[in-house]
Amino acid sequence: MSGHSKWSTIKHKKAATDARRGKLFSKLIREITAAARVGGGDLDANPRLRTAVDAAKASNMPSDNIERAVKRGTGELPGVTYEEVTYEAYAPSGVAMVITVLTDNKKRTLSEIKYVLSRHGGHLGSTGSVAWQFRSCGIIHLAADAYGEDEALEMALEAGAEDFRRDGSIYEIKTESGKFAVVRDSLAEGGAEILHAELTQIPQNTVSLSEKDAAKVLKLIDALEYLDDVQQVYANFDIPEEVMEKLAAE
Repeated sequence: MSGHSKWSTIKHKKAATDARRGKLFSKLIREITAAARVGGGDLDANPRLRTAVDAAKASNMPSDNIERAVKRGTGELPGVTYEEVTYEAYAPSGVAMVITVLTDNKKRTLSEIKYVLSRHGGHLGSTGSVAWQFRSCGIIHLAADAYGEDEALEMALEAGAEDFRRDGSIYEIKTESGKFAVVRDSLAEGGAEILHAELTQIPQNTVSLSEKDAAKVLKLIDALEYLDDVQQVYANFDIPEEVMEKLAAE
């Protein structure tokens, strides 16, 4: 698992502040609305919507908020239409980033992203300069203390997983992006307790960072993720375990 994936998991566990939770809810609502607009409001027929709704429930979003977001997406309620945009950029130390956005104003969003990048020593890249370094796939996490490793591996393989590994207190199951929903649902139907499941971008190579450089990159990613329009920031860095835990405790 890349450094940024692990950092995202740590932040999720820390539950952050009320302001952060409000930002998270806003981003989840946007994703639910966009997913429903593209693929319809039926969770069983729209894997992207199902993933977004599951994420919202895992974050304790009220069911009324979820229902309204779905209805705005399907047109049953009035709402803003968001456009999906992807930006490619570089952070300090040559770290490559893919920034995914849902926005109702691309000009505003691009201006905000450029400002944050410039303040933190990053810059935009040209189209295609970064994306080739990442591969789309699904990631599913199970609690390592809930299953023996052989049992978890068998569950993952039977569900159709591409890869399996233990990473500290979790089992990480990797799937092809097109099989993500099938593998996730197969695990759930088999009784597995899924801690986290998402479609993500996995870097094909990583840049190893010192504690000082890691702090700079993480500060930039936090600033980007705090923007309302930014949904996800994927980055190809790696940080030693002891440094990661030290930064997480600060």
